[in-house]
Amino acid sequence: MSIRRITRHLLQHHWRAKQVFPKDVLDRIEQAIKRGEASHSGQVRFVVEGALDGGPLFRNQPARERALDVFAQLRIWDTAHNNGVLIYLLLADRDVEIIADRGIDAKVGAEGWESICRAMEAEFRLGQFERGVIGGIEAVSRELARHFPPRGPHANELPDAPVVM
Repeated sequence: MSIRRITRHLLQHHWRAKQVFPKDVLDRIEQAIKRGEASHSGQVRFVVEGALDGGPLFRNQPARERALDVFAQLRIWDTAHNNGVLIYLLLADRDVEIIADRGIDAKVGAEGWESICRAMEAEFRLGQFERGVIGGIEAVSRELARHFPPRGPHANELPDAPVVM
């Protein structure tokens, strides 16, 4: 466990997520999700967690493992076509993880998701958090549209609003 990581998480904590993602930015992210979901039958969720605390921090939980927990907690796996996708940002680590249900994951694969994550992280290094997130949502939506195009009216199975943890 890195003392540097612990310090970064304790100092940045939740205030940082609210600073980087104020309400107007969260509203634009929600609109990007709505636009994307109009082009496919999948479900996209965006979650930003400012920092880990308590058990996850002191167990040195990696961002990927935390993203899997969030994917389960938000029931993103529970979609009709197994095509839910979580874009998870652990802000203190500036680490993006994409967790996809088995229906879409089998078509895009780890390499495809990793490419989207790296593009988002490149924007974050430039301080362009909103642009990075919206670009990631658009890239995920392109993959979903390619593999799960809309087939008539479909229910919005998961909320579109971003989650700030």
